[in-house]
Amino acid sequence: MKDLDTHGPSSLGSISRASPELWLQVQEFLHREADLLDARSFDEWLTLLDEDIHYWAPLARNVKRGDMAEEYTNAGDAAWFDEGMETLRQRVLQLNSGVHWAEEPASRISHLITNIRILDAGPDLAQPTSVTVRSRFLVYMNRLQSEVAWLVGKRVDTLRRHGSDWKLARRAIYLDQSVLQAKALTTFL
Repeated sequence: MKDLDTHGPSSLGSISRASPELWLQVQEFLHREADLLDARSFDEWLTLLDEDIHYWAPLARNVKRGDMAEEYTNAGDAAWFDEGMETLRQRVLQLNSGVHWAEEPASRISHLITNIRILDAGPDLAQPTSVTVRSRFLVYMNRLQSEVAWLVGKRVDTLRRHGSDWKLARRAIYLDQSVLQAKALTTFL
């Protein structure tokens, strides 16, 4: 799905002239999502997702400067995540079951979301039904006494309006590491 990569991990893209009100709505959506994940409110988090969501995290590769376009795998190639709603629901069921080996006891997690920019809004900038948003994230995970992991990267999201609310329709997650330092990737990014 190349549409997730329109604004790619290293592309600065163009900044939309979205209204401050729209920017605040998008920021509130992303911060609410982070709060739900940190509170382990996974069932409520699922309600923020569009039924046809594509949740994708390509692998990062170490490449020469001249080959930066090849830094991340393409859609359809190997990825940390390449999921739709059915798989995300299954992951939530597993986490909620209490028998998830890598999350028993549960990790303490904090999602920090920053550098939120609206790259595109349409079809009408004044009353958009869809927005493309770029952000950066830092996720801190601590489990047991000494297991600590940091996940850092960029995201390109597509949000769709559903009535007066937004839902996450697409997410491309670009981790800034080619080797996963965490023992398991059990959280949602």
